[in-house]
Amino acid sequence: MSTSGISERESHATWATKLEKCFNQVDQQVKFMHLQAEVDCLLQQLQHLKMQKLAAIDKEE
Repeated sequence: MSTSGISERESHATWATKLEKCFNQVDQQVKFMHLQAEVDCLLQQLQHLKMQKLAAIDKEE
């Protein structure tokens, strides 16, 4: 009975470790997606500013 108890605890510990790794991977993916969205937003802002600058230059000419 004691060996099956140890084996069962090791099995639970292994499963818990795998589950924790999975959650960490998901957490990292979410953080990456947020950063990617922020970069996309900043790129759009930069493109908008460039268009405004070009429009202002065209008006001056």
